[in-house]
Amino acid sequence: MSEFNFYNSENDGYRGGLGGYVDPEPVMPNTPLSTGGMKPPRRKKNGAAKVVALVLACTLAGGSAGVGGAYLYQRFSPQPAPMAPDHSTTLYEGDRPQVETILNSNSGQPMSPEQLYAANLASCVGITVNTTQNIWGQTTTSAASGSGFVLSQDGYIATNYHVIEEAAEDDTGAVTIEVSFANGDKYDAKLIGGEKDNDVAVVKIDADDLTPVTLGDSSKLVVGEKVYAIGNPLGELTYSLTDGLISALDRLITTTSTDQNGRQVSTTLNVFQTNCAINPGNSGGPLFDSYGNVIGITTAKYTQSSSGVTAEGLGFVLPINDVKAILSDLIAHGYVTGKPYLGIQVSNVSSEAQRYGISAGAAVSYVAEGSCAQKAGLQVNDIIVAIDSTAIDSSSALTAALSTGYKAGDTATLTVIRNQQERKLTITFDEKNAQTEANNPLQQDSQPQQPAQGGQDNGYYYQWPFNVFPW
Repeated sequence: MSEFNFYNSENDGYRGGLGGYVDPEPVMPNTPLSTGGMKPPRRKKNGAAKVVALVLACTLAGGSAGVGGAYLYQRFSPQPAPMAPDHSTTLYEGDRPQVETILNSNSGQPMSPEQLYAANLASCVGITVNTTQNIWGQTTTSAASGSGFVLSQDGYIATNYHVIEEAAEDDTGAVTIEVSFANGDKYDAKLIGGEKDNDVAVVKIDADDLTPVTLGDSSKLVVGEKVYAIGNPLGELTYSLTDGLISALDRLITTTSTDQNGRQVSTTLNVFQTNCAINPGNSGGPLFDSYGNVIGITTAKYTQSSSGVTAEGLGFVLPINDVKAILSDLIAHGYVTGKPYLGIQVSNVSSEAQRYGISAGAAVSYVAEGSCAQKAGLQVNDIIVAIDSTAIDSSSALTAALSTGYKAGDTATLTVIRNQQERKLTITFDEKNAQTEANNPLQQDSQPQQPAQGGQDNGYYYQWPFNVFPW
């Protein structure tokens, strides 16, 4: 495996870096496929803003690697719950070749780049996350930019989670989201929900006459197929159209980022590869097939290996089929339903402890009050070594097993080592949601919450790795 520097296409501080360049006022194309103007703006802002960059380290993974991405959720999770009867949101899906619609009046034939851009420009947006801070009595505002696309006439918009991550983690009101359209309209946006594990989020604006995209079928993609991206590279070259080919399907990439507590967090995603130009600011934008259907969300690019070798034309896109159910769940519930949750925090058994005969596995350092783990009898200092017939030798293996094989409400048998003896525990998984996560606050001290009792424990958990993983 090769190490690469991975840019998640969020604006990397390049704003103003093009010398005297000023982006022209966007003009809607005057073509038969134009979809018309937007509503008057709700709020407009001007002026330069300091841009925040988020640079992640990424490892290319192959084979049957790692933790679950969106495709694993899609495979094992139930269908999303239907919308309430009075819910007005409609997501549009198309087949290939697409029948004639307002977005494609080309009689089911592939569209030219000019036609595709004109038909979909009004459905593509820029997303700016503004962060206000008070530093030594001075109020400063920084901004990070990304892209997105309209899902419904009533204002639901899709993007990447990492584009709005600061807003998702903010509970002070200091972070705001703004959505802008090519005709100049700007709206304040509300975060509806985000799924960090799959890098997908939905925001909503107060509008009811928008032009949504048509969601395609990414399972029909073939290598060599022509694709197009519309986005906001560098946060200032707004509504740019780029084209390329599908370079490969079913890639697994692992991104590593630092969370707000300074810990390294890894996420593995199933993506397809394209040589379509994807730059900082493109994150969250749509990738279209030649029929005008959205077949993916532009998410990542590789730029340079750890040895300094420069990489070009390596862009990565979330397949739209992998995230359709997630988007529906986020709109209906604000979170992804059906994800299993144990209500524990675990860490790896150190290699030093293993040399003294302690089993490798996911060592429990905290059990949340009232969780399914507590009800099943799981205790601090237990080492989880198997779920049903799946061996567990680390915290990441526990994550992978839960992501790929179970949903909330499933019952499984945990094999644990307690006081150097093997035990079997039967557990029925909780659902991962705001309430269960709130009951499992991350412990600042990674040491076990209870001291070892009696001589049998022998203090073999004395030194733990610093990383603690909540499940």
